[in-house]
Formats: sequence, structure tokens, C-alpha cells
Amino acid sequence: MSETPNPIQLQKYLGGVDYPASRDELIETARKNGAPDDIVDALTNAGADSFDSPTAVSSAVSGS
Repeated sequence: MSETPNPIQLQKYLGGVDYPASRDELIETARKNGAPDDIVDALTNAGADSFDSPTAVSSAVSGS
């Protein structure tokens, strides 16, 4: 993956997620919402197994 997805782009594909959510739930939702491979890869490689908010997802994906 050449670029980290921006938070707005990322959240576009995570619409409808109820937090807290597992990484698997996020990946499944992103795929159902038509996320491109770079978004799915970013979620797959996120540094946590569960997330309590959209901000937590964005931070994990960006490596912050």
C-alpha cells in the first residue's frame, strides 16, 4: 500500500458499524460497502484487534 487512506475515505466504507467493533467486523463491513483493496489491506494490517470508535480505527490505520 503506497498511501494511508485518509480518515474520511476510510469512514465512508465503515458506515453502519456499531462500536466497539472487531477488526473482522470492520473488514466485513468495508467489503460489503465496496471498499477497494487498499482500504481492506489497511484494516487488515491495523495495529489492534478491536476498536472503540472511528477515531481509534483511523489512528490504528495511520500508525499514530
